[in-house]
Amino acid sequence: MRRGIAATALVASFALAATACGGSDSGNKASGPVTITWWDTSNATNEAPTYKALVSQFEAANKDIKVKYVNVPFDQAQNKFDTAAGSKGAPDVLRSEVGWTPAFAKKGYFLPLDGTEALADQSKFRSNLIEQAKYDGKVYGVPLVTDTLALVYNKAIFKKAGITTPPKTWDELKADSAKIDSKAKVYGYWGSTQAYYAQTFLYGEGTDTVDATAKKITVNSAPAKKAYGTWLSLFKGQGLHKADTTADAYAHIQDAFVNGKVASIIQGPWEITNFYKGSAFKDKSNLGIATVPAGSTGKAGAPTGGHNLSVYAGSDSAHQKAALKFVNFMTSAKSQTEIALKNSTLPTRDDAYTAEVKADPGIAGFQTVLPAAQPRPALPEYSSLWTPLDTELTSIAGGKESLDKGLSNAELAMAKLVPDFSK
Repeated sequence: MRRGIAATALVASFALAATACGGSDSGNKASGPVTITWWDTSNATNEAPTYKALVSQFEAANKDIKVKYVNVPFDQAQNKFDTAAGSKGAPDVLRSEVGWTPAFAKKGYFLPLDGTEALADQSKFRSNLIEQAKYDGKVYGVPLVTDTLALVYNKAIFKKAGITTPPKTWDELKADSAKIDSKAKVYGYWGSTQAYYAQTFLYGEGTDTVDATAKKITVNSAPAKKAYGTWLSLFKGQGLHKADTTADAYAHIQDAFVNGKVASIIQGPWEITNFYKGSAFKDKSNLGIATVPAGSTGKAGAPTGGHNLSVYAGSDSAHQKAALKFVNFMTSAKSQTEIALKNSTLPTRDDAYTAEVKADPGIAGFQTVLPAAQPRPALPEYSSLWTPLDTELTSIAGGKESLDKGLSNAELAMAKLVPDFSK
């Protein structure tokens, strides 16, 4: 899974930082092309080849710029960049997860992009994604790909169980899972213990981990307890798979779904290409995609994710100028269309949703659920709040502590991350 903040060794951070340009090459015409470094955090197997091909296209069209491509594992990139930027050795361009963007902007690591070549096409991007790339009123990233969570399901299994439409509420999901267990003899649903996936339950109750506007921690509020109570109830019952609290839980859930051992899970579009590799989805049209079930408020919501391209503020002017041109190229309609066609990821600008792109049932399906995507608040610490919650939810789902105790622990841990928030 591509969420969360991973701890990583400082030795590895400094080693990778050594590969960054960050102003080390003057890059004037007398000394040759400017060489900028890009840290790409995409999947090295399924996605990176497409980005490498685009880098080659950019270099062919811009003889005065060379791009040093470095693929950095997503779960290590945040800490590695933080260390590198703090020591003035960061890459010129970072593929930054949307939750990292305001945090690095607050530290002064990212260059404001308002009025630059990178944002020349600003009006073409979905406005909510531009808002999500802002900190203190300025834009610090150009949206490259977007995503959200959806209920993905196996149409053939649903049909075998006599279910014609996907569930619209969590109660309907429980009822459908029981039918699938009885008639199709497989699990109906397998949930995740990770905090990012549990956000859908919070939104369904009209709440969140924090109220950024009121500066209040709400993870232990009555609506949140109700949300997490519903989340917990989906690990026990007919057709519901028990909680997997192992380190490999994500892989176990994904493998079961793509091979037809479970009928539905909550997942994002970054797994579309892997869905198609499974035995259950050799026929791509068997993949069903629906808005996540609604909570007691009657409304459904899922977190907005994705990645921006951001420019390092510590690079010299020559590198920044080249980086801005590179970001503009990579986020153009042409590039985003190519990325979508090759990687089955969701573009961030409407003019990249061509007929050819929407011919992919995965992309077309996830595009239909985007209206339920809920932007994150402009709070630099927001994404880090999921780290202690990951620990507590895993303990709760595994029966090691009660819901009340786990949420109280999460509340205390979050108070240290946002000390100016009330409880």
